[in-house]
Amino acid sequence: MANDHSWLGIELRHLAALDAIAREGSFRRAAAKLGYVQSAISQQIAALERAVGQRLIERSRGGSTVRLTEAGELVLQHAEAILARLQAAQADVAALTDGLTGELRVGITQSIGVRVLPRLLPAFAAAWPDVRVRPIEAAADLPLYEAVERGEVDLSFVELPSPPGPYETFELMPDPFVLVVRRDSPLADKQITLDDLAATPLIGHTECRTLRRIEGELQARGVEPDFAFRSDVNATIQALVGAGVGAAILPELAIDHADPLITTRPLPGIPPRVLAVARHRDRYHSPAAQALVDAALQLCAKPQLVAV
Repeated sequence: MANDHSWLGIELRHLAALDAIAREGSFRRAAAKLGYVQSAISQQIAALERAVGQRLIERSRGGSTVRLTEAGELVLQHAEAILARLQAAQADVAALTDGLTGELRVGITQSIGVRVLPRLLPAFAAAWPDVRVRPIEAAADLPLYEAVERGEVDLSFVELPSPPGPYETFELMPDPFVLVVRRDSPLADKQITLDDLAATPLIGHTECRTLRRIEGELQARGVEPDFAFRSDVNATIQALVGAGVGAAILPELAIDHADPLITTRPLPGIPPRVLAVARHRDRYHSPAAQALVDAALQLCAKPQLVAV
């Protein structure tokens, strides 16, 4: 077992090499990713194993593939957290250097990009003309939380509750779920019941964690949702509803209410998703980033936002 002092010899490049090998599955691809020759990666892992006092990586016979040992997996967990904090520190310094100019990276999902940003950005651009907002889109909000932690975005539009992590959140608004049906469907003019949901083919997302919660609630009430199709593109889901493939459970902000082929029905007893802005609680936040949070809070307080 290595003594305590030997751990002080661990360098960030050693941890980065371990992380790259775990992600790429080989020394050769890890070297290419980090811009090293393969022998340098081998030397960094050897130095890390000496400091830790345990073998961290096992090579397959022939050396074509590798896997982390149990000790390697444990060190990797801590390495990922350390590297994430380093990336966050790099982002902090960049934000501090930029001051009132530069780029503001904002994580969004589809519905935020369609319903919120078109109203939010013009006013923000008028007040902060030298700050460029760069939206970074994801199909679901959990990857956006991870981007906040790694410092890849300055702030992100997400759903609550937040997962465990270094997050500070600002609640924006509830976004109720409704049943989207074809306008000539028998369900278009009636109060929706659990029996209706059990008997209707549904179209839904694959990665939306709030929809998974709703599915669980329906199952707890004795309703087994029958999904005929899944997609993470809101427009695709709505188009399939309009084509008569099935109905969809969607939040209001995800729906194009101008579509003449569809209509929506309330879903009593289904709690809304709650939208928020998340940022890293330990990071420096520029005045521009705070101004965007304030503008989003003001905008989302308006009741007419959904009916864009």
